[in-house]
Amino acid sequence: MLGYIVKSVEFKTRAVMFRLYNALVRAHLGHVDFSYEVSRSISACQGVLLVVDANQGIQAQTVANFFLAFEAQLTIIPVINKIDLKNADPERVERQIEKVFDIPKEDCIKISAKLGTNVDQVLKEVVKRIPPPTFSVKDPFRALVFDSNFDHYRGVIANIALFGGQVRKGDRIVSAHLGKAYEVNELGLLRPEEHPTEKLYAGQVGYVIAGMKEVKEAQIGDTLFLHKHPVEPLPGFKPAKPMVFAGMYPVDQSDYSSLRSAVEKLTLNDSSVTVHRDSSPALGAGWRLGFLGLLHMEVFNQRLEQEYNASVIVTAPTVPYKAVLSSAKLIKEYGAEEITIVNPAQFPDKSQVSEYLEPMVCGTIITPDDYVGKIMTLCLNRRAVQKNTIYIDEHRVMLKYLFPLNEIVIDFYDNLKSLSSGYASFDYEDAGYQSAALIKLDFLLNGKPVEELTTIAHKDKAYAVGKAMCERLQDSIPRQLFEIAIQAAIGSKVIARETIKAYRKNVLAKCYGGDITRKMKLLKKQAEGKKKMRRIGNIEVPKDAFINVLKRNDR
Repeated sequence: MLGYIVKSVEFKTRAVMFRLYNALVRAHLGHVDFSYEVSRSISACQGVLLVVDANQGIQAQTVANFFLAFEAQLTIIPVINKIDLKNADPERVERQIEKVFDIPKEDCIKISAKLGTNVDQVLKEVVKRIPPPTFSVKDPFRALVFDSNFDHYRGVIANIALFGGQVRKGDRIVSAHLGKAYEVNELGLLRPEEHPTEKLYAGQVGYVIAGMKEVKEAQIGDTLFLHKHPVEPLPGFKPAKPMVFAGMYPVDQSDYSSLRSAVEKLTLNDSSVTVHRDSSPALGAGWRLGFLGLLHMEVFNQRLEQEYNASVIVTAPTVPYKAVLSSAKLIKEYGAEEITIVNPAQFPDKSQVSEYLEPMVCGTIITPDDYVGKIMTLCLNRRAVQKNTIYIDEHRVMLKYLFPLNEIVIDFYDNLKSLSSGYASFDYEDAGYQSAALIKLDFLLNGKPVEELTTIAHKDKAYAVGKAMCERLQDSIPRQLFEIAIQAAIGSKVIARETIKAYRKNVLAKCYGGDITRKMKLLKKQAEGKKKMRRIGNIEVPKDAFINVLKRNDR
C-alpha cells in the first residue's frame, strides 16, 4: 500500500482509497490536527509520496509528516507538484529537500497534476521503487485495524491491512483487544467504492463487516485473527490523544436530546473525540469534549451545525493539566498520585499539591528570513524556549521552539500568519509535561464566585488574563439598579476589578434651591437603599453574556 502525503485540508477526514496498478493509495490530510490520520495511514503502507508545492516549498507539516514516514522505515518518493505555475521554482525546492531530508535531488520527480506533466513517471517510479508486501498466505491470518466507520444499516465497517494468511466470508475472527469473536458477513476491496470479494489475502488492504455494533469494538491499532488460531498481536500505533478540551451546550435546553443524538452519531465515525457529560448552573446540561486540536474542534462544530442543524455554545478551549498530589487522603480518593485536570473548576488547591504540570509541544516554524525577528518576539511572549535555527535555503528559515500548549491553542497561528504576511507555516508535536507555576483564577460578581468563568493561567500572566476577562464581563453584563463589582481573584487575593455602575434616579430633581442639608439627606437615603439592594439583590447573568465571554474568538 502507498501513502500519499498532501497538504490540503478537507471538511471530512474519512479515508479514500483507490486502485492503481496493483497498489492501494490512501490520501490524507497534512494539517497538524490530523497527524493521527497520518500515523494510521503509514501503518498499512510500504511507501509514501511526499508531495511538495513548487511555489511554496517545504512547509512545517511536510517536515512532520516526513519524519513519521521515516521512523516507520517506509520508502519515500519526493514529488514536486505545480511546476506549471508562473512563480514555481522547482530547483530551489530540490535543494530544500536535499538539505532538510538528505534525499538526493536526482530522486525528486517534477510534475504538474493539473496538466498531467510527468504523472505517468510517478506511477512507474511507484512500481519500481516501492517494494511489494513480504507477507505469506501460508502464515496464520493476522490483520491490523487502521480505520473504521459506522453504517446505520450494516454496523461497523473496519478497514484492515493483512499481515499474514487469508480470510473469507463466513470465517470467525477474534479481536485481540476485546477477546470477542465475530462472524465475517462481508469483506472486500475499496476502489474507491466498496468492491466485495470472497477472500482477502496477505499484503492486501480492504474492509470487513462482522456484526460489530459500536466503533469502539473496532479499536484502531487492534489485531484480528481466526477463532482458535491465536497469534502474537501486531505492534499498533499511538492512540488518539486529545490536546484541546471544550464545553459544548445546547443554546436551548429543550434541544438537549436531539443534540445528544447528533453528538453520538458523529462520534461513531470519529473515534478520536472523547465525550464526558458535564453540567453548568448557567448553561445547563452539556458535555466536555476532547479534540486533537482547534481545527478538529471547528470541523466537529461545523458538522453538527450543517449535518444536524444543531445550535450549540462552545466554551473557550482548555488543555489538560496534571497535578502531583501531596495529600495522602486525596491520593486515596483519586486512586493515583498524579491526576489529569480537564475542567478548570476541578483544579486542586496549592496546599494539596506538590507540583503542577502543563502540556508542552515541540513547534516547528518555517518562514522567510524577513520575518524572523517578529516571530522570535511572538514566541518569547508565549513563554517559548528556542531549540534550533536552520536555514533551509538562501531565504527560508526553520525555527524549533518548545511551547506550552496553552500558549498556542487559541490565537498563536493567527498572529503568526499576520506577522509573516501569511508566509509562515507552523506544526507541532507532543513533548510531554513540564513543571509550571500555575494558578486557578476565580471570577466573582459581588463577592459570589461564578464557576463557569474559572480558568487556569500561568502565574506571570494571571493579571493580564484576569483584567481582560473582567473587561469583557463589564461589556456583557447589563446594568442593574445596584452596583456590580466584577473581580478576578487568586484564592482570597483580588488581582483585578471592574465596576458596573447602578442605574440611578435623580432624587434632587424636585429640589429648586433650599438648604444643602436637604439635598444631602436625599442623597444619603438613596445610597442606603442602594447598599441594601446590593446586599439582598441577586445578579442574573443572561446566557448571552456567558456566550460572549466564554466562546473562543472566531478565526
